[in-house]
Amino acid sequence: MYFAKNKQIFTPKKIFKNMLNNSITIITINFNNKNGLQKTMDSVFRQTNKDFQYIVIDGGSSDGSKELIERNQSQINDWVSERDNGIYHAMNKGIEKATGEYLLFLNSGDELLNELVVEKVTPLLHTDDIISGNLIVDEDSKDVLRPTKKSISFLDLIEETIWHPSTFIKKSAFEKVGLYDENLKICSDWKWFLISIFKYNCTYRPIEQSISRFYKDGISSDPKSQSLRKEERRKTLVENFHFSEFQTEELIDKINLYFSATNSLDKINKLKNSRLLKFLYRIGVFKNYKYL
Repeated sequence: MYFAKNKQIFTPKKIFKNMLNNSITIITINFNNKNGLQKTMDSVFRQTNKDFQYIVIDGGSSDGSKELIERNQSQINDWVSERDNGIYHAMNKGIEKATGEYLLFLNSGDELLNELVVEKVTPLLHTDDIISGNLIVDEDSKDVLRPTKKSISFLDLIEETIWHPSTFIKKSAFEKVGLYDENLKICSDWKWFLISIFKYNCTYRPIEQSISRFYKDGISSDPKSQSLRKEERRKTLVENFHFSEFQTEELIDKINLYFSATNSLDKINKLKNSRLLKFLYRIGVFKNYKYL
């Protein structure tokens, strides 16, 4: 039986034949991307190990996405189709519905790499707050491997991020750190990773497993969004890491210099005299994480 809270919201009961093992929840966010949603759902439905919770959060699409979800609701544990306030509001809805110990965000258009992902990953999910695997990025119809980082430094996360579609996040970490900042448009996941590790001491672990294929067609991948991306990151640094004493531009310049170096010795020489990095040490940003 299905219960309708209103004309647009449906919350199905448990419908998989197998009982959920509370290990993994996969969350898909969608808005007017019916074809992408079909591709994403197909990759989830074909998993050989079906002991996971699957949630679809649709933003009240008008392109047939809702009807597609309805046709496949026997394979979806929980779903909703209603207007929201943006992607991070939708993701937070998914977090609140999740019952799994670890959450994976696989947004519409992206796909699990093959049918064995859940089967291979489930035994690896234990202890750590953030567990990240390899990501395959589709660039002009060519697969490019983006290997998971062996370790995460503050400098890494200033210019880069942890790959969301290949990263399993412990639900208890959201309870500790908080949900995604809905005031940000494109960098809230980056902000969450940054503060979770460097303010709340969440633990990170890489795994040698390729998780998903990511297609570079979202707003955060659009070159036109780079000015907004820069501003949201600047705001995050100022509000969370006392960067008001320094211009964030200086840090960005230092990091660009760091990543342009050809070897570790060059990197050390380029950065060791930086007043800004000495300041970051003083306020404790690098207290628990080695950045070089």
